[in-house]
Amino acid sequence: FDCGQDFHGAVRLALGWACWKTYAGRPETNLGLRHRCVGMEILGKSLFGNGQSVDSALAIPTLKASLAMRRRYWPQDESEILITQSNLANCLDEAERYDESLVLQREAYARRVALFGVSHELSILSGSNIGATLLKVNKWDEAKTLLGDQLLPVARQSLGSDHDLLLKLQWNLAAALQENPERTRDDLLEAESILQGVVERRHRVFGPTHPSTLAAESLLSDVREALASDVREALA
Repeated sequence: FDCGQDFHGAVRLALGWACWKTYAGRPETNLGLRHRCVGMEILGKSLFGNGQSVDSALAIPTLKASLAMRRRYWPQDESEILITQSNLANCLDEAERYDESLVLQREAYARRVALFGVSHELSILSGSNIGATLLKVNKWDEAKTLLGDQLLPVARQSLGSDHDLLLKLQWNLAAALQENPERTRDDLLEAESILQGVVERRHRVFGPTHPSTLAAESLLSDVREALASDVREALA
């Protein structure tokens, strides 16, 4: 929020409320309305990003109001509208309202592809959000197709192999392969191969203690345990 820093927890929430109170009383000119809309959106992001379910519930109407303002007063600013829409979708996802979140995510992805093309980072990010939510509603095959066939090829070409978003896409693809109840041994071997590369690059780029590094190591351990379990069952 300030000086390029990204705060979290109670500080993030306090700054969100301070921002809203600063801009809430601005005159209803075009600039005043923009300030009010920005303040509302920052507050909403602070609420759902604060790690508390009650704050997520409060954030939803705040972000819905911000989105409605953008669509009413600045319909030509489609890129900004899509940012607000994506924030609302992420908030709904955190509140476990997955069906509503997916509707907004799919709309945002389609519009960003139309505006920027499939290889733009924002388009890939929107697609990645869809993939992550598909995993939460157990749509393994759809997630696998989206992540593996549509997003990863363009992400490798446009972002590079060490980009955080590419590594997240690969992690989610491995999760789709590993968590599917109808997985095969080949699926597990593919997941293991993907995660070995992810863990290596996470270590090199982000360090061994980064949460994403630890998450990749944990999933790789799960995959290897599942492979070992298959061997034990075959030998029994």
